[in-house]
Amino acid sequence: MSGNRRKAALATTVFVGGAMFLTACQDADTGADAGAPQTSASATAAAGAATPSGSPAATPEASGGTAKTDKNGGGTGSGQKPVGQVCGANDIAWSTKSETQAGGYILVVAKAKPGISCTLPAVHPTIAFGSDGTEAGPAEQSTGKQITLSGNTTAYAGVNPKTTSANGGKELDSIIVAIGNDDPDPVSLPVGTITVDKPVVTNWHTSPKDAVPTR
Repeated sequence: MSGNRRKAALATTVFVGGAMFLTACQDADTGADAGAPQTSASATAAAGAATPSGSPAATPEASGGTAKTDKNGGGTGSGQKPVGQVCGANDIAWSTKSETQAGGYILVVAKAKPGISCTLPAVHPTIAFGSDGTEAGPAEQSTGKQITLSGNTTAYAGVNPKTTSANGGKELDSIIVAIGNDDPDPVSLPVGTITVDKPVVTNWHTSPKDAVPTR
């Protein structure tokens, strides 16, 4: 082989070898890129889906919502008393009636207002008269039974405003009624003109005939 042919063959060999080397480097770079971490939207979503199942769920407070409280465990917002709670005078729809039996007395009638359920304690109601607050004493020796007012259940108490036989006494036309001495909202009930002197009142009863003051 002449010198010129040998030089041409070596040049061709060098060219082909260099081309193969460059191709191998490019393939290696491509493989490295394929194994690199992905930062696309799909990769971000996959990372979000991998949140541990034990992570705490979003709460209303965390998402901007407002937690609601059950009014009966302590907060319905309805204003209704829990069942079994002692009545206050303002929980009751009141009425009075003048009776002639046993020398005359006032029958006090109590029913729970709509939506209210409460309990009258086993004691006589607190009844007061006049600006000086003369209070009625008990007309019965024993205590009564507590009564739950709800719906159509009705309670009765009898008030004898004058138990003395002598003339005299205060002329009044209303009585003040409360459920116990600590009731913050006593009510004034019209009763017509009455003479008050050492008044008495019965316990609460579910029958009007049991609420006749005999003292």
